[in-house]
Amino acid sequence: MNTNQTPPRGHAWAAALIGVVAGAVALGIGQLVAGLLNPKASPVIAVGDAAVDRTPAALKEWAIRTFGANDKLVLISGIVVVLVLIAAGLGLLARRRVGFGTTGMMIFGIIGMAAAFSRPDSGPLDVLPSVVGAGAGAWALSILVRRTWPAVEPGYEDLRRYRAPEPPEAPQPPEAPEDSEGVGGTVEGPAVMRPGARPYEFDRRGLLTGVAAGVVVAGAAGLAGRGLAGRLNVDTERAQIALPRPATPAKPLPAGADLRLRDLSPFTTPNRDFYRVDTALVVPQVDPKTWTLKIHGMVDRPVELTYADLLKRPLMEADVTLTCVSNDVGGPYVGNARWLGARLADVLRDAGIRSGADMLLSTSSDGWTCGTPVDVAMDGRDALLAIAMNGEILPVSHGFPVRQVIPGLYGYVSATKWVTDIKVTRFDQDEAYWTPRGWAPKGPIKTESRIDLPRGGSTITAGRTAIAGVAWAQHRGIDAVEVRVDKGSWQQARLAEVPGPDTWRQWVVDDWQATPGKHTIEVRATDATGQTQTPDYAPPAPDGASGWHSILVVVK
Repeated sequence: MNTNQTPPRGHAWAAALIGVVAGAVALGIGQLVAGLLNPKASPVIAVGDAAVDRTPAALKEWAIRTFGANDKLVLISGIVVVLVLIAAGLGLLARRRVGFGTTGMMIFGIIGMAAAFSRPDSGPLDVLPSVVGAGAGAWALSILVRRTWPAVEPGYEDLRRYRAPEPPEAPQPPEAPEDSEGVGGTVEGPAVMRPGARPYEFDRRGLLTGVAAGVVVAGAAGLAGRGLAGRLNVDTERAQIALPRPATPAKPLPAGADLRLRDLSPFTTPNRDFYRVDTALVVPQVDPKTWTLKIHGMVDRPVELTYADLLKRPLMEADVTLTCVSNDVGGPYVGNARWLGARLADVLRDAGIRSGADMLLSTSSDGWTCGTPVDVAMDGRDALLAIAMNGEILPVSHGFPVRQVIPGLYGYVSATKWVTDIKVTRFDQDEAYWTPRGWAPKGPIKTESRIDLPRGGSTITAGRTAIAGVAWAQHRGIDAVEVRVDKGSWQQARLAEVPGPDTWRQWVVDDWQATPGKHTIEVRATDATGQTQTPDYAPPAPDGASGWHSILVVVK
């Protein structure tokens, strides 16, 4: 087709459909190539990762508050919707001139290349899925346009397709055999053109067959790509690992650590319910047989551990509550678990930390980085390189095969999942992932409390009602919790037992006499240092939320 010609203005829906199908071919082929090379290099995932990396802190907080654990699904869905709209636009451009559409397709391939290459863990082959996918999409777009609007010589029309009616007064030519493909009959023989004819004809059959073929190619390639990516799944390897016995087991939980009230968060959060907040759109699949942890930088003796090496070290259990810095007042991004792992401080002592080092820059297998104060990791608290969680080998989504667990700090400066590298360095020499994005370089956890029951916004029955929840101030511990209703006097809550200062603590007020009407309930906690949480609200950015949790309930 001569790309300088202009097809008819009609059939915009067909042009948009062509663009969408060509875009689907591009994504399907890109997924297939990514499945062969690296699932994280898939064009959609690469663009999504780049979007996450460049998301402003305020927008990130909004996404987490609005969509919660579904924020990644929403992001990917949004990217797909945008790509569909762009692909439809490229189809409309290609209807005007094929070269415009194919050029646009290649431009988006370049964007995908740049996104894949920008990832800190990218390799030279990670650009191929976007390149090959864009090429396949451009080719599909060109083919579909040619099938839908077949061209003839400019200014002429093939009279074999149909015969225009003659004026009534003109003699009628001899009747020609009918052709089911023609309109009003055709003339056999070589092509005969007449001046002034439109150079393009809309071929509905060509469109439908081409679209069907494109959908099949896109679907088959995408499914094959996902299947190939699945071969990297490490669930089988994880299932084959026997849970080691701890050299230092945790003490049994004290009686009364869990008040066992309905709708109150249990003391130990089940693995399936434990919050997950990270930047990984594709959960890293790290083979424990090839996993290593390198400790280097400002050390006397660089260390490299294999998974087998780590399992041979003396392992200990510890009950530790983790909190995400994105957790707003009263939010869900906090959970408690029993972890099993090697003491991080012991491993660092093997390496020999040099004087002047004040930061551990840990890196996950997907390139995310975390900056932890050295003094916190070395002060005797239960800082672990964890390999198990609540009595089972670490789940893949929570960092298998190894993650950091350091009580007293928000997760973005302490809890690196899929950790593979620890550089001993200084805060004035290196920055972790979130610091240049506006977050504080150090993140000690603030004293906080939350009301779990009654639920905010719920309607309850008048009479004696329990008010209960959890409070936390990791590595300081909770000494008191107070509750008040409708700005009245503060009432001391009864506290559950805890195994130590590194976990949250359940609390309850058993005897609130709920009267009909609307009531506001507030809670505040005091930690073991005597500090009571502030009533002044602060958002999660840049170093964690603060303020009293308050709920409104209706009593009938």
